[in-house]
Order: sequence, then C-alpha cells, then structure tokens
Amino acid sequence: MNAPITPYGGELCQLFVADEESQGIKAESIAYTSLELSAPQLCDLELLLVGAFSPLRGFMGRADYEAVLEHMRLADGTVWPMPIMLSVPLDRAEAIPEGGWVALRDAEGVMLARMWVQERWQPDLRREAQAVFGTLDPAHPGVARLLGQGQVAYLGGPIEGLEPPAHHDFRNLRRTPAELRHEFTRMGWRKVVAFQTRNPMHRAHKELTVRAASSRAGTAARAAGPSSAGEGTSAPSMRSTWS
Repeated sequence: MNAPITPYGGELCQLFVADEESQGIKAESIAYTSLELSAPQLCDLELLLVGAFSPLRGFMGRADYEAVLEHMRLADGTVWPMPIMLSVPLDRAEAIPEGGWVALRDAEGVMLARMWVQERWQPDLRREAQAVFGTLDPAHPGVARLLGQGQVAYLGGPIEGLEPPAHHDFRNLRRTPAELRHEFTRMGWRKVVAFQTRNPMHRAHKELTVRAASSRAGTAARAAGPSSAGEGTSAPSMRSTWS
C-alpha cells in the first residue's frame, strides 16, 4: 500500500495553527467575545480541528446548512447527512456581530480555537428536526436535544485551532485521522474495516470484527457515545471493545 486513499472531499483539513501563531492569537483574544462550549459542541470542535469532518473548515454557514437539510449535501454537492452547527442562546448571539473573532473555550476557560463569525441567523429547529431525524417526537433523543435548546442563533464561519480538548482517559487509543492514515500505511494494510460501536460490544459485534480481521483486513474500532439519552459515557464501550 503506497499511499492511503484520497481524504473525503479531496483534502484532509487539519485546522490547527502553528505554535508561534497560537501565542499571538491568545494575546489578541483578550479583545474577543468568549463562548463556553457544551460537551457535544466540544466533540464537534475536536472533529473539525483534526480533520475528521473534512472538507469542513468550520461550523457550517447558511448555504451549507440549507443544502444539507434539503438535499443531504453541502452547497458544493458533497454528500453530507447532518448539519454541523454552533448554536448560541439568542439573547447572547445578538451581542455577537458578524465579521469578527470569537474565542471558543472549554468549561475550564481554556481557549481551544477562534472562529471568524461570517454569518448569524435564527434557525427553524422544528424544520431541522423533521429534515434530519424524520420526526418531531420528543422521545427521539436527537429531537429532544435539538428542540430542548430553546431559542438559539447559529454562528457560521471558519475556525483556527490552538489546541485540542483535553482528555484524561484512553489517551493511548485516541488517534487523529492523520495518525491513522500514517499507521495504516506503516502496517501495509490494503483494506481497512472500520467498526463504530454505540453500545458495549455484543457477541455478534465481536464476531464481525474477528471475521473482518481474519479476512486480511486491518480493523479500526471507534467507540462513540453517548448517542441516546441515558446511555452514559463512552467508557463501557471502550473497555468492552479493547478487553
């Protein structure tokens, strides 16, 4: 295997700035409006920064958002099933002008990235829920999360990363897309079977991954979670996958 396949969308978009530039941005950020991101927003931010959401270079603007809702594609035609949005309470968003930087921070106040606010608008969340989930039933966890936000505005624009969100568990298992691509090449894998588990692995899941590995394909597992209300953290999924 000489080189991995072309990244989705044609380019692996890693959005971190150089260390020396990062220091200058942190000094400038004293003049920025700061936004503390929720846990799901931090997940989206991390996936954007490392290139897992390539070819996106930031939270979606309105053209991409509308195209995804109507056609499950970005405005340029790239297939994309769900909007990746940065929502802000409406009363807070009204004080954030278009055409300026905002600092994106975690719950500890650490600045992880900055975002250039190109667009700000108030979405129709019921329309979004129907388009994305096919229902308005609040028993659906995605609908409940979306409509439970109350009145919000969306901010769209490119981001520049300073550092990824901090993780203190399973650090030896966390890999960026670039690191995985390098590892696949190093291992000489010509085929890779990826498995994403929402819950702790069941017997059938294990059998599928064992059979994939025995077919001379490399196997990569991603333990995701929680994806539904009441499912807890991803720790049980991680432990069952790697036990």
